[in-house]
Amino acid sequence: MAKKTTHELRYQVGQLLIFGFDGLATDGPLLTALGGLRPGGVVLFARNIETPRQTWELLRDCQVTSGTPMFLCVDMEGGTVDRLKTVVAPAPAAEAVFTTGNLKLFRMHGNIIGLETKALGFNTDFAPVLDLGADASRAVLTSRTASPDPADVIRYAREFLRGLKAAKVLGCGKHFPGLGEAALDSHKDLPVVRKPFSKMWVDELAPYRALHAQLPLVMVAHASYPAVMKDKLPASLSRKWIQDILRKKIGYKGLIITDDLEMGGVLAAGSIEDVAVATLRAGADMFLVCHDHDLVWRAYESVVREAERDRRFAALVAQAADRVLKFKKRTKTLHEFPARPKAAVMQTLRAIMNDFSKIVEEIRA
Repeated sequence: MAKKTTHELRYQVGQLLIFGFDGLATDGPLLTALGGLRPGGVVLFARNIETPRQTWELLRDCQVTSGTPMFLCVDMEGGTVDRLKTVVAPAPAAEAVFTTGNLKLFRMHGNIIGLETKALGFNTDFAPVLDLGADASRAVLTSRTASPDPADVIRYAREFLRGLKAAKVLGCGKHFPGLGEAALDSHKDLPVVRKPFSKMWVDELAPYRALHAQLPLVMVAHASYPAVMKDKLPASLSRKWIQDILRKKIGYKGLIITDDLEMGGVLAAGSIEDVAVATLRAGADMFLVCHDHDLVWRAYESVVREAERDRRFAALVAQAADRVLKFKKRTKTLHEFPARPKAAVMQTLRAIMNDFSKIVEEIRA
């Protein structure tokens, strides 16, 4: 019985983890990690993407190691965050597409990106960005935000998500509760947003309130909101933000995932072991560890150890794993893996994206 319990716990913890890695193929260390961790998903970056066929084979090989459907993820927004620009074609940024004022182009942006990612084997895109394009964050977020106006962000994101969905790709709203007023890059430091909750409810939280039923996943930011929390903890470790506000007040029922736990903005609050446990205690369903092989294992093992030590925490892990597995079971796109991408298909997608970019630029000119 003890062995079965340990096995079940490790499987549950694995389902809460999405990790990144180096390399272009499933080598020995990656196969060991996939087999030992049985993760909920993997995320690829430009370092993992060389050609359409190689990317497809890498994702296929990751998926076949697990009997459970995986989230096969990528950050594909367009503009400065475009993992596929060298293997397909550069995609315009959210800001550029929004300035056309054309709802059909908003949806087409999501749809073409969705068709590209799906063709390569991805089923989850960590987009759209729902942050507001405020002056404070301009140097950090650049053209990733559609507009400073929450109503504009809602219009763009709603159509972008519809385009992704039509391509059978899951979207993810980020970075809850909002980085628009943050002047620091959370990859390096802990940004501090001093806006009161009443103002954030009207501004930063408006996209989440409007789109909560349309968002399959929401990513929580590593930023501090002292006027709301009265402390320096990032939202990613805050039960108030995740449970009280996102779950209860906004009514979000999808999956909640943290931004990368390797980022300086969250590691300022503790070690990778500390923050992996803390984000699950706060109510996150899944957590990202996007690069370092050692940190991936350390985060995973820390959650296992804490669940073995603390029955209440073990119950939280079981509940989160249950939500993840139920989500996977009912989401058809996670059970489908596309055929190997043909050169003609990729050539067509490349032409479509290039034509789309030209249309966007001509309208803006």
